[in-house]
Order: sequence, then structure tokens, then C-alpha cells
Amino acid sequence: MLYPELFRRLESARWSLAEDVPWDGHVADLLTDEQAATIKMNAITEWAALPATEMFLRDNGDDSDFSAFMSIWFYEEQKHALALMEYLRRFRPAFAPSEEELHAVRFTFDPAPAHETLMLHYCGEVRLTGWYRRAAEWHTEPVIRRIYELLAGDEARHAGCYMQYMKRAIDRFGDRARLAFAKIGTLMVSRKTGRAMHPTNLHVSRDRFPNDTVQSRLPEPEWMERWLDGQIRFDEAHEERVGQSILRKLEGLFGATLADLHDLRRYRKEIEARLSPAGA
Repeated sequence: MLYPELFRRLESARWSLAEDVPWDGHVADLLTDEQAATIKMNAITEWAALPATEMFLRDNGDDSDFSAFMSIWFYEEQKHALALMEYLRRFRPAFAPSEEELHAVRFTFDPAPAHETLMLHYCGEVRLTGWYRRAAEWHTEPVIRRIYELLAGDEARHAGCYMQYMKRAIDRFGDRARLAFAKIGTLMVSRKTGRAMHPTNLHVSRDRFPNDTVQSRLPEPEWMERWLDGQIRFDEAHEERVGQSILRKLEGLFGATLADLHDLRRYRKEIEARLSPAGA
């Protein structure tokens, strides 16, 4: 089982909302209304770990080890929402999200293949780590900068945990898992859509389409693009680093050379050929 060791690893790195956030260092003049509004949106998107956890538990009913890990992931993600809401409660209460706004992002996701979802969330954690690091740099108020640094550290550790479960999946399922990871990796590295791919902006419910993304259910559905492009400025250079990071991790996972997206597509075709009836 991976859960016991992952529990010990994350427990040793866990930060305290009371002791590790320097609340007394708040400088009111360094927080703008524009910045407070982005904190609110981040708090709501973090709250969406609730429906994501419900999805994971439903779609991994045969995997008690991974389901146990969800207890840690869910706790830490909800703590992220709480930290951001506590910041607003203390310093900008007018921007604190309402219970109705939080509940709006809790809805049922359609069932999805477990391996594809695992890879999707691994990539999402990698990308979110970069987003929060840029947010920490963009903000001017020292307390919220520290909060975003703490959140970024958690997201990076979560990505590492997901990678452990991806390695286990390859040990157990071989090419079936490799193909699932390569398919989602191609989607997450590609820039054809013109927007950063993340679990919060992907469609997850056929019956609710087009209001079936977390982003679409925010008080300001257009917020994310504005935050990424005009505020924290997560530009093409940053996206390139995210893509290269995903490719490097997949190289180690697959034991294959993946210099760019073309190599990943070629590798995916090789796996598909091996799994085809003719290849079998």
C-alpha cells in the first residue's frame, strides 16, 4: 500500500493555519480590491475538491489504498479554501464567498475512467503549483503571498503522490495505463485550445452542459482567463515550463525519450499499436 508512507510524508510537511501564516504581518494598504476578488475566486475553486473527491471515491471503488489517500488530499485542499476564506474574513470580509457561492461548485461529475482522471489531476496539480507561485509573486501584501507559497508547496507534493499511484498503475496494468496517461498527457501539454487545461475548466457532466465546469459555476465565469493572462501573467514561457515538466516525468514513468509533444504522440501510437488486435 502507498497510503501509509504518503500519510507520513505529507504529515511531516503539514503547515498550521494558526502558526505558519503570519497573520499579524498584514499590511492593509498593500491589498487592492482587484487582488481580494482573485482570492475569492481561488477559494471557491479550491472548494471544488469536494465534488472531485466524491468522483474519485465513486470511480475507485475497487481501490481502497487510493481512496484512503483521498482523505489526505481532500483535507488539504479544503484547508486551502479555508485559508483563503479566513484571510478575506479578517481583512476583506466584503469579498468572502457566501455559502451559496461555494455550494454552486458542488455538482455530480459523470463517471470517467480512473487512469485518465488520475493523469488529469496529476497534470492539474503541476499546473496549479506554477499558478500559485506566480500568484505569490503578483500579490503585494505579505500575508497572502505567504499563503500562496504554502498552497503551492502542497500542490507540488500532491502531484508527487499522484505520480506514485501512476507508477503503481503501470506495474499492475502495463500498456493500458501507459495509453491512458499518454492520451491525457497529450491533451494537457498541447496548446491547440488556446487556454490552459485544468480540471476546473473541463466539461464533466453531459446533462449540465455547458454549465458543467467548475469555472462556469463561479460568480465570474470569465475570471480565470483574466487572472492568468492579465494579472499573474502566466504566459507562454511559463506554460512551456509546465509542459516540459510533464514530459520529463512521463519520460521517467514510461522509460522513453519524450523531447516534445511530437515524441509523446508517437509513443502513444506505439502503445495503441501494441494494444490493437493485430498487435496482440
